[in-house]
Amino acid sequence: MSIEFRIISKKNILTIIPLLQQLNNKTPKNLLEKRILEIVHQNYECAGMYLDGKLIGICGIWYMTRHYIGKSSEIDHVIIDSKLQSKGYGKQFINWILKHVKSKGVEACELNAYIPNIKSHVFYEREDFKKYGFHFLKVLRTDNEFY
Repeated sequence: MSIEFRIISKKNILTIIPLLQQLNNKTPKNLLEKRILEIVHQNYECAGMYLDGKLIGICGIWYMTRHYIGKSSEIDHVIIDSKLQSKGYGKQFINWILKHVKSKGVEACELNAYIPNIKSHVFYEREDFKKYGFHFLKVLRTDNEFY
């Protein structure tokens, strides 16, 4: 079995949709596609993990400078195909992502995890991520829905 990690090109970015839908099944596919096509033109990369050429993991990476920590990245929606979880792929992927962002001069890496996703909390704590606060969200659209 061959594992490869790489940044997914803008022209191939929509290949992430099936994996993204494993975590986010509330947002309609057409809206996910529209948002992803907008995101790739921001300060963003999407890392991919491939097993024998098949995309099995994705992670969005945002870059910024924060007053409290310096140059940082926020990893967003680390997803390993649900059929392949708990086999060590997540650890390999996180290690690659951290090396990748560090090579760009990043001093710290942040992430958010959904509150009900306890399995991810345990994983990130095992990978030395610390809980420093809560992520709050206020929807400003008139429908007041989170999708």
